[in-house]
Amino acid sequence: MSDNQLRIVWIYPDLLSTYGDQGNALVVERRARQRGLDVARLDVRSDQPIPTSGDIYLIGGGEDRPQRLAAERLRRDGGLHRAVENGAIVFSVCAGYQILGHEFINDLGQREPGLGLLDVVSTRGEGARCVGDVLGDIDPRLGLPPLTGFENHQGVTHLGPTARPLAQVRFGNGNGTGDGTEGAYNDTVFGTYMHGPVLARNPQIADLLLKLALDVNALPPTDDRWYEALRNERIAAAQQPA
Repeated sequence: MSDNQLRIVWIYPDLLSTYGDQGNALVVERRARQRGLDVARLDVRSDQPIPTSGDIYLIGGGEDRPQRLAAERLRRDGGLHRAVENGAIVFSVCAGYQILGHEFINDLGQREPGLGLLDVVSTRGEGARCVGDVLGDIDPRLGLPPLTGFENHQGVTHLGPTARPLAQVRFGNGNGTGDGTEGAYNDTVFGTYMHGPVLARNPQIADLLLKLALDVNALPPTDDRWYEALRNERIAAAQQPA
């Protein structure tokens, strides 16, 4: 990787890549290339060290045992912590979202330490599993259109005082706490329960990650017709009666 490349790191595709979450890495890479950016994407397996010089790190969802293994290896590795300290942007989904928090319940029914990069704590819900299309309003401070995604989780994630909700849901469950929140973020670290893949449904979030990584306020326009068709289809589906 050269110094002038945008470096995208997809973390542990062998453990955390359910429901097409690897599509998030493809979307970020594609939208960067459409703007003429020089991009290097690195897929880091769980037996490899996490590089600390990346610009955008992406983590997907996974089953309970792979989630525990991923958390153990990320804690032991320490590279993601150092990358965030260097100013890197992190976007995580479902199991990856829980891993970025302080703790979650693992496949053994025990409290598993997370990375503490987001001020959230995740437990396991007692009721029905949260499954289906979701529609929500993203925090106005981010200046983005409504969030669309697909949730499939049993988790309940509570936000601490330094975490902001990524969105307030109109339809769906989101964090599962009953308060209407979905996901969480701080200045450089984002988490959501949304699959889809979520960045294909919400290309403006991918662009936000690029702007944060590049430290710019705007990007050159690009052809969003395909993305908008997908967004409109899924937003309409979320509003259909169950």
